[in-house]
Amino acid sequence: MTASDIYEEIFWRTSSGLTPYPDALTFMAEHSRLIRQEGAAPLVWLVEHPPVFTAGTSARDADLYNPHGYPTYEAGRGGQWTYHGPGQRLAYVLLDLTRQNGTVPPRDLRAYVRALELWLIDTLALLGIDAFTCEGRIGVWAMDPLTSQEAKIAALGIRISRWVSWHGVSVNVDPDLEDFDGIVPCGIRDFGVTSLRRFDAALGMPELDEALAKAWPARFGTTPRVA
Repeated sequence: MTASDIYEEIFWRTSSGLTPYPDALTFMAEHSRLIRQEGAAPLVWLVEHPPVFTAGTSARDADLYNPHGYPTYEAGRGGQWTYHGPGQRLAYVLLDLTRQNGTVPPRDLRAYVRALELWLIDTLALLGIDAFTCEGRIGVWAMDPLTSQEAKIAALGIRISRWVSWHGVSVNVDPDLEDFDGIVPCGIRDFGVTSLRRFDAALGMPELDEALAKAWPARFGTTPRVA
């Protein structure tokens, strides 16, 4: 491995307002192509979406209820049904996985997924939230302070195209949690969802975004650079 195989910086882009989901798919597909074919820089892109339900490659029709008639999209990522909407932070991660990325060796999908989980756990720890993963359950979990039950606070959904990653993770900041009732989130029926605001009313997008950037280098080895 040479120095050129290791990134030192990653572009960090934040979009204001609500980004239409199809626009995000188009952008990610193009940027992942540029990484693969032209050596474009890696990117973490932070967005919010209007209310949508997105289907992963394992999504089942029976798990979609959609009482409000929100738009639905085939996402092309792994996983099942996911809700995105205002008050939820999406962090789309576009990396060349043929290179070393911090703790992630080249072409090691399992290590990449684990690094994403640990990045989220580290981020939430910076915000005073004890989060964890559970065997057999996708996502990152916490003990909901209102129900005292385990609930999902962050989700993962990734796609790898010729060893370039796209899609990424989502964190519930202050979404309308009732919107999650329109699906069986990630196919898991027995557990609910929670948000940062349930833990601390002072937590919002700026606090989360700062923590995401601060926690990134320990897992992925690159310094965020504002794009």
